[in-house]
Amino acid sequence: MAYTGKLKKIISRNKSILVIGLDTDLNKIPNIFLKYKNPVSEFNKAVIECTKDVAAGYKLNLAFYEYLEEQGISAMRDTVKSIPEDMIKICDSKRGDIENTAEMYAKTYFDKYNFDSITVSPYMGRDALVPFLKRNDKCVYVLALTSNKSNSDLQLLKSGGKFLYESVIEFSLSMSADNNVGFVFGANHTEEILKFTSLNPEVPLLIPGIGAQKNDIGMLMKSIKSETAVINSSRAVIYSAPKDCSEKEFFEKIRESAVEFNKEIDSCKNSV
Repeated sequence: MAYTGKLKKIISRNKSILVIGLDTDLNKIPNIFLKYKNPVSEFNKAVIECTKDVAAGYKLNLAFYEYLEEQGISAMRDTVKSIPEDMIKICDSKRGDIENTAEMYAKTYFDKYNFDSITVSPYMGRDALVPFLKRNDKCVYVLALTSNKSNSDLQLLKSGGKFLYESVIEFSLSMSADNNVGFVFGANHTEEILKFTSLNPEVPLLIPGIGAQKNDIGMLMKSIKSETAVINSSRAVIYSAPKDCSEKEFFEKIRESAVEFNKEIDSCKNSV
């Protein structure tokens, strides 16, 4: 099944556009998981188990796994296998390299680890995109207009009357014959999201910046004119239980955070 079809199906079934970011920091997870041989793996499995019917999917930021070396790679592998096959699995790696290197990244994260999508930096041009886009059942989320403070250093530079991020979008869309390219827009860029989704309602968006970054979810929902946009929340969900919680309290707190996120989204949708 093509990525957008899978995405729409899980959004409809679970009635959620929430993607939970499993950016798991060993120093922040509750103490109840520290008894395990691989605490990060067990923590992630628990988060998935109590949210798999109230989210659209999960995003793994590879920095948190690469830092832990062999244990982290093992946790990443176990986590991806624990995610139900009908949910989306996003590899947040922001890769971007020459074509033969990009091909190895595609083989690793798409073919070997079975992620459905990946985040890619387009700075090196078509070489950085082609190997990922060749997997026509996968999605490539190209960095467009991000939520970090220094995004304007490059993304808002003007050339030929356009911002650089606008040129990136045009170029990336032209590269995708199978309509399997999407974009990363920060939740703080509501005007730009409104403009983009109004013109491209079928193009998937991955939107970080809600939750711990405290951007306005009401303003964001008013700007989304698409059925293929997902909103990522990481710390606000996965660290909602205290460090000294019991297993029962952990499950209740994590699930409650995800459910409340969905309720807030629905409330904002109904007010539009």
